[in-house]
Amino acid sequence: MTENKELIIELKDVWKTYHIGDIDVHALRGLNLKVHKGEFIAIMGPSGSGKSTAMNMIGCLDIPSKGVIYLSGKDISHLEESELARIRGKKIGFIFQKFNLLNTLTAKENVILPQRFQDTEKEFRDKKANELMDLVDLKDRMNHKPSELSGGQQQRVAIARSLANDPEVILADEPTGNLDSQTGVKVMDFLKKLHREKGTTVIMVTHDRKVAEQADRVEYLQDGIIVKDLKR
Repeated sequence: MTENKELIIELKDVWKTYHIGDIDVHALRGLNLKVHKGEFIAIMGPSGSGKSTAMNMIGCLDIPSKGVIYLSGKDISHLEESELARIRGKKIGFIFQKFNLLNTLTAKENVILPQRFQDTEKEFRDKKANELMDLVDLKDRMNHKPSELSGGQQQRVAIARSLANDPEVILADEPTGNLDSQTGVKVMDFLKKLHREKGTTVIMVTHDRKVAEQADRVEYLQDGIIVKDLKR
């Protein structure tokens, strides 16, 4: 079914090599991955398998040593950092394990921040932030600092922030990793709802098999390549 949908991300024979002294460390060794619009996929693998490097490639945070990366049909493999940053800001929303909220800002101000980088008009920014805080059921906490919120509330703020610029893709790096199991279930329910009701493309890295198996497809990464593709 997904084969008939638009390809939003494609990695073709992607290598990433880090030079550490006289040693070459191959984090990715010819990674091939296709993500269609509206898919929810999980990437699993042991420590050192290349999961974080793969996320950096998909998220326009780094460029490959070899190979090609397409985002919405555009080759982004060799773009300058300024161009990658522009693409990231418009097309990709990030959710991090450690939330990465700014403690000096309120929850609402954290959600507004990505819009400020895109020079969105203030009136629109405020309206959008209010809508997103309502979406994650935190409208009554929007003026609280992160230190005044629980871990689950902080992660929901991070989810709202990731949606600020209406991205085509959400990248979630261990989104339940710092949460208790009950709160992790709530965060996963929200991501699934986002995918189901809005058709958002979600790519999630996780070490938790139970979390991964809630995705449409699980990609197992080992030694920098996909070794298994499990469709639900």
